[in-house]
Amino acid sequence: MAAISRAKKQEAKAPGQTPAEEKPDIRAHKILVANRGEIAMRIMAACKKLGIPYVGIYTAEDEQSGHVAMAREPGCEAVRVSSYHDANELMAVADQTSCTAVHPGYGFFAEDFRFARRVSKRDRKMIFIGPSWKIIRELGDKINTKRLARSLDVPTVPGSDRPIYDELEAESIARSLFEFQERQGIERPLVLVKASAGGGGMGIEEVYDPDQFRSVYRRIRNYALRQFKDEGVLIEQRITDFNHLEVQVVSDRSGRNPVHFGTRNCSIQSTGRQKRLEVAPGFAPESIDYSFDASRVLTNIVDYSLAMARKVGYDNVGTWEWIVTRKGEPFLMEVNTRIQVENGVSACIARIGGKEGVDLIAEQIRTALGEPLGYAQADIATEGIGIEYRIIAEDPDNNFTPWVGRIERFDWEPQSWLQVLTHVPSDRPYDIPTEFDPNLALAIIWGRDIGEARARGRLFLDSLHLEGKNGAGEPLRSNVEFLRANTDHILQF
Repeated sequence: MAAISRAKKQEAKAPGQTPAEEKPDIRAHKILVANRGEIAMRIMAACKKLGIPYVGIYTAEDEQSGHVAMAREPGCEAVRVSSYHDANELMAVADQTSCTAVHPGYGFFAEDFRFARRVSKRDRKMIFIGPSWKIIRELGDKINTKRLARSLDVPTVPGSDRPIYDELEAESIARSLFEFQERQGIERPLVLVKASAGGGGMGIEEVYDPDQFRSVYRRIRNYALRQFKDEGVLIEQRITDFNHLEVQVVSDRSGRNPVHFGTRNCSIQSTGRQKRLEVAPGFAPESIDYSFDASRVLTNIVDYSLAMARKVGYDNVGTWEWIVTRKGEPFLMEVNTRIQVENGVSACIARIGGKEGVDLIAEQIRTALGEPLGYAQADIATEGIGIEYRIIAEDPDNNFTPWVGRIERFDWEPQSWLQVLTHVPSDRPYDIPTEFDPNLALAIIWGRDIGEARARGRLFLDSLHLEGKNGAGEPLRSNVEFLRANTDHILQF
């Protein structure tokens, strides 16, 4: 692909690589898998591959989950906890079972720098499998990330990169954003006015009329002072017509030699901007005509992402999230300092030294435990197209409302080009816990080109049997038809 170097394999060792005799024995560790469901099972599978023992946790609601059965296999441990959110309880389990490292998966504590700091600095220190807590703190702050990006001439969503306290300065920024959107051909420009100390959607208003900006700014400033004791306000543009792309970055603890495993397109989402279908790579210029130079866009976002990773000494897996406008202009949204749900779709098209079978979670674990990366960018290539379907019990026709009930049948036709990652048992009924999102499985399809990937995706969905009923006897609702309807539109803009 355009964004991946296919140069000959370098003879010199990769930067940061240590002699074999200095290589740490990662098998001496024991990992606490501090998560549930599908991601917990993938972490456990990676541990098995690397020869590392692990401990799983579960709550009463998850007794039927596949990750519990996997943690109860010989040589492993499963410990019941009251909550996945209780850091004190997780630390107690780690101590009880003599764990030396913690893998947070995604969600829960994955991007909590305080938790990561606690893991690494407590009296009985452990390794946090993710970036170092300082990097999580630095890149988890969106304002700080925007400042860092701009210092490296990385394009970011237009707007302020610090709280604005002066009304005239705020109005000047807002007017520049309205003018920018008009140049983009946006018929109804929109500016967001946000309390900089807010969160969770609090203290945000939309402004469509520049003449109304001052009154909205004053209102948000006063609100922010009352609610947060800080009257700082952010002025940002909302971009509504875009594709959502990602760059997968991996590095070792040296932080000197980050590499990328290409790009993903995550633009097919629910009405709430939740990802439902991901594709790797991010565009397919060899098969689809775009109104911009798609190859150049892919190259640029990869280069920008690696520049930022090198600047901060990024030292594990991470994802740089981008929006690309219809004119082919990329803007950095944020950095996710964790393994993502969709890492498998990047792995399925990746090759290291020409070999298939890349496991990005295994790469995350071994580098977090101190092993050098052991390869350079020139060793990495991609082949084909990958599609990832998120199979969810929900009703797309009713605003993607979650469905709760019992799954009575869940199976599919196995294929060499298919991976189905699920915690849902196939040999017995499964009651979906109401305490968690009703995510059922990830299906990852590989094809030699976009046509074959689409055809194989439809073949999988057609072979899928997903049946069940809720307490009222009503049939299971899922997003399978939504996925089928969008398969023909992948990578289109």
